[in-house]
Amino acid sequence: MHAALPDFDDVLDAAARIAAHAHATPVLTSRALDAQAGARLHFKAEHLQRIGAFKFRGACNAVFALDEATAARGVVTHSSGNHGAALALAARLRGIPCHVVVPEGAVRAKLAAIAHYGAQLHACAPTIAAREAACARVQAATGASVVHPYADARVIAGQGTAALELLREVPDLDAVVVPLGGGGLAAGAALAVRALAPGCELFLAEPEGAADGARSFARGALDHDGVPETVCDGLRGTLGAPNFALLRASGARVLTVDDARTVAAMRLLWTRSKQLVEPSSAIALAAVLAHPALFAGRRVGVILSGGNVDLDALPGLFAIAGEPV
Repeated sequence: MHAALPDFDDVLDAAARIAAHAHATPVLTSRALDAQAGARLHFKAEHLQRIGAFKFRGACNAVFALDEATAARGVVTHSSGNHGAALALAARLRGIPCHVVVPEGAVRAKLAAIAHYGAQLHACAPTIAAREAACARVQAATGASVVHPYADARVIAGQGTAALELLREVPDLDAVVVPLGGGGLAAGAALAVRALAPGCELFLAEPEGAADGARSFARGALDHDGVPETVCDGLRGTLGAPNFALLRASGARVLTVDDARTVAAMRLLWTRSKQLVEPSSAIALAAVLAHPALFAGRRVGVILSGGNVDLDALPGLFAIAGEPV
């Protein structure tokens, strides 16, 4: 695993490497949501990225950074969905094998996407330890290169290209809000923010039921205790060590959000801006709405990380927020 800390030059290299493959996603605005937030919101629409999530950026950078001999042996990862689909597509574009270890209980729509892009799926128990062990077994059997979902320098640098594009399009932001799970998107955003907008504050939106990031920041050391319980399936991964180091150095601040607020924010994005985003993405808007004093009157970049919604689960999701379907 490539876990060395990347820098802003790596983000720039990634932007050049993936330019022929990844979408430069739009930055969207909504007067209705601005009024509700009391701020000027600029939404980076990564739900419109290939495979429906920002994850394609990092996976694409990792795959196309491999030398020919290494690439020929393929790649392997573990993923609850979006990263697996992203790596599968990137591998297909390069014409190499891809293996994805998937935990039991993963969202069916995301598993279908991984299979659609041609990866071979390997099931495991729904724990990080089981994922890592299964990944190691596949690597030993195939010689494939491991591309970790978030604690990989190439992945972090690739994810940083989302914030790079946002800040180039809207250079005078006062704050940027990013969902926090394993920390790849957040750490990549930290590199871009520090380089391009050092006066801009970085906020990390994390589910209350999977708040290892908040605990880690409070302790000053990684705290992976506890089992994640949240509808934000893409944010259940534990914060990676290189990601934590980059985020601490950036002065980022964690804002925890309960699932009810997240689902309510998802519904707002659907109805007010007509953007189909998943809970793991809507949490960024939920964090802004939950902390009006932090964002009032400010220009805020909100990274909408993905839009792969499990439509069959909607009745249960909206019940969490006390709202009808």
